[in-house]
Amino acid sequence: MNTNQRAIELYEKSLYTEALAAFELAVEESRNVQSLTNLAWFYYHEEGKSQQAEELLAEALQMAPYSHFPFSLSGEIYVEQKEWEKAYRLLLQAIQLTPTTEAFHNLAIASYYLGKLEEAAAYFRKGSKSVSDYSMYNHVKCLIELGRVIEAKEKLDAFDENDGEFAGSVEVAELYLEMKLYREAAIWFQKGWGSYYKQPGWVEGYIYSLFKLNQMETAEQLLREVMEEKQRDIQDSELEECDETWTLADKTAYIEQLNRELSRYESLLERVSSDGYTPKAEFTPSLYSGCYLFGCMRHNHAPYGPPQE
Repeated sequence: MNTNQRAIELYEKSLYTEALAAFELAVEESRNVQSLTNLAWFYYHEEGKSQQAEELLAEALQMAPYSHFPFSLSGEIYVEQKEWEKAYRLLLQAIQLTPTTEAFHNLAIASYYLGKLEEAAAYFRKGSKSVSDYSMYNHVKCLIELGRVIEAKEKLDAFDENDGEFAGSVEVAELYLEMKLYREAAIWFQKGWGSYYKQPGWVEGYIYSLFKLNQMETAEQLLREVMEEKQRDIQDSELEECDETWTLADKTAYIEQLNRELSRYESLLERVSSDGYTPKAEFTPSLYSGCYLFGCMRHNHAPYGPPQE
C-alpha cells in the first residue's frame, strides 16, 4: 500500500489527524498531480485552508494534468471566494477534460456574476440532475432575467415536490412571483408555510401574492400567526440562560434580530398595499462540491494517470 492509499484509508476511517499526516507525507515523497491535489482537497474541505490549497493546486496545474480534478477543485475554491474570472477560466478547462454536473453548475455561477446570462442559463441546465433540482431552479431564474418567461413557466410547471432533488416549495413560489403569476406563487408558498422557517423575505412575498389575489382575510390571518410566533420566539429567547457557547452578546443580538423581523411584519400590510411596492427575493446561488481525491475508494476514483484509450 502506497502513502496515498494509506491516507485515503485513514480518511475513510475518520482518522483525520493521521490522514492529514499521510497526505502531507505523500507530497514530501513526490510533488506530483495526485499528491498535490489530494492534499489541497483535504486542506480546503477539512482544514479550511483555502490559501494553502490554492498554492498546491497552482503547482499541480503547471504540470498540465490529464484529469479535471485540480481544475474543478480550483474552480470551486474561486467560486467560494467570488473570484469569478479565475473560476470561469478554470471550470471551462475542467469541463473540456471531463464534463461533470458540479463543474457545469459552478461554471454557471461564475458566468452569472460575470453577466454572461445566456451561458449561465445553459450551464445551469447542464448541471441539473433532474427537472426539479437546484440547478434547474437557477436555470429558470436565468430564463426569467433573459425575458424568456414562457419557457421559464413551462419548466417551472414541471417541478415535482416528490422529486428527491426538489429545490423547495418557497423557492418555486418566488420564481412564480417574479413572473407575476400570483395564484401559482400563493399555492407554492402555502405548501412551504408549515415546514420553512418564517423569514420576512419570503413571508412578504406570500402576503403580497395574497394581496394581489384580493385574499386579504387569509393574508391577515397568516400575518397574525407569524407575528404571534415571532413574539413567542422573543419571549423564549429572553428566558434562555447564557453559557460559553451562547453568550449574553449572542442572546442580545438574536433578540434584536427577532424584534427587527417583528417590526417588518407589523408594517407589512401597509407596505404591500402601497403603490410601487414589489417584494424582491434574494438570489445567491450556492456552489456544488465534489470529491476530487485521486484513489478515493468510496467514489471509485482511480489513481492519477493518463486517460485510458
